[in-house]
Amino acid sequence: MDHRPCVPGTSLIAEQPPAHRRRRRVLRRVLLTALAGGAVAGAVLMLVPREQAHEPARPPAEAPRTQALTAVASGVPAALPRLTALIEQQEQRVRAQPRDARAWAVLGAAYVERGRRTADAAEYPKAERALRTSLELRGKRIGGDTAALEGLAALAVARRDFPAAKRYGEQALKLAPKRWTVFPPLIDAYAGLGDHTAVRRTLEKLLALRTGTATRSAVMAQAAVVYRDRGWREDAAAQLTDAAAAAGTPTEQAARLTGLGQLAWERGDLQDALRHFEAALRLDATTPAAAAGRGRTLAALGRTAQALAAYRSALSQDPRAPDALELGELYESLGMARQARAQYDRMEELVRRAVAGGVDQELLIGRFEADHGDAQDAVRRLRAEWRRQPGAEVADALGWALHRAGDDKEALTYADAATDRAKGGGVLSAPYAFHRGVIEKELALYGPARRHLRQALRINPYFSPLRVPAARAALGALGDAPDEPLPTGTSR
Repeated sequence: MDHRPCVPGTSLIAEQPPAHRRRRRVLRRVLLTALAGGAVAGAVLMLVPREQAHEPARPPAEAPRTQALTAVASGVPAALPRLTALIEQQEQRVRAQPRDARAWAVLGAAYVERGRRTADAAEYPKAERALRTSLELRGKRIGGDTAALEGLAALAVARRDFPAAKRYGEQALKLAPKRWTVFPPLIDAYAGLGDHTAVRRTLEKLLALRTGTATRSAVMAQAAVVYRDRGWREDAAAQLTDAAAAAGTPTEQAARLTGLGQLAWERGDLQDALRHFEAALRLDATTPAAAAGRGRTLAALGRTAQALAAYRSALSQDPRAPDALELGELYESLGMARQARAQYDRMEELVRRAVAGGVDQELLIGRFEADHGDAQDAVRRLRAEWRRQPGAEVADALGWALHRAGDDKEALTYADAATDRAKGGGVLSAPYAFHRGVIEKELALYGPARRHLRQALRINPYFSPLRVPAARAALGALGDAPDEPLPTGTSR
């Protein structure tokens, strides 16, 4: 097994040779076969429940708390029961020792992780107060509090506040340039800001560190995210396959398999996606995105009743606004307008809750308004979002909103930014290609429109129950490409 991310000075930025890819595809099949069988301190203290007097010690709970502490400190996914046990322990500790800066930092990081896993943004204000309390207690001591800054960076990523994530991440990196857990939120921040050069440079530094066995899986998973965003799907899948094999807990392994399922879905490999999502759910039924991914895949396979049940299960367990929007669009594609409207209303309520917890939901709101509401409002929101954090997702959404509002000329500049490799838009995204193709069709750029619409359906012929029929109809309206002479100077 290749563990090159853990070898000092080794970079995975270069394309890997075909032999490595073939070997890793075999490893992935073997892995799947095996898996198929199986803020001031006082303000925060008001949020901490009081201990009951003379509560007896419970030794059996120590192991889960210790394991969760290790996971949180190592930047890897932790099981929800263990996270809850850790949070209870840290709440008790800061009540007993309110000037323990490290305990506040651990508590804040645990709140962030639980909020991320459960999509409960109410955890985030508690996390912020705990992390800021840790910083205040450290004061101006030499070395500062890297753990608290790191936690604030992770919190900012969870809230989609990439400028803040960059600020905290860079402060933490300055204090601890060899601490690997500083790097992932900083990479996410640079990606959200559209700084692809900084993403590449920061990943290079991460891969050059000496990371231990316990963190190997998380490092490879982070590399996979970057590779996926650059359009290197096989490299991303190879990294996640190795990450799943190296995972230290079922929860961590489930997270890696969910990532593999998402990659398979994005390339239209439905059976592979379904195997990964179901394997992840067998390992940990609370894995974020696995249940919704299963629903999405079942819908594409035509197993509609099972798909609806999977979505409803996902939303009852961890209600997330994007999943409610997806389910609403599935209902709409089935002609079930009343049920679709109920899910859109549910999405809006979930968005309100997330915003109350400090989460930036302008991208999701803009996407929803462009397709189902007020396109002009979508443009206003997404322009402001683009000024603040101009990543590829925002470029695509703003371009589509401008198209829906009737300004295709300006829309094309953003669709181009989202899909042009030279501008950082290397991700192979069927929705992005579809949006660009439709915009080009409206501008009478028929050749590029055909190319991008075909590309969308080639990348993933099932990418959306609403948009796939629209893509096919647009291609049908364009007809076959006429014979055109080759450009001057081009040889056959």
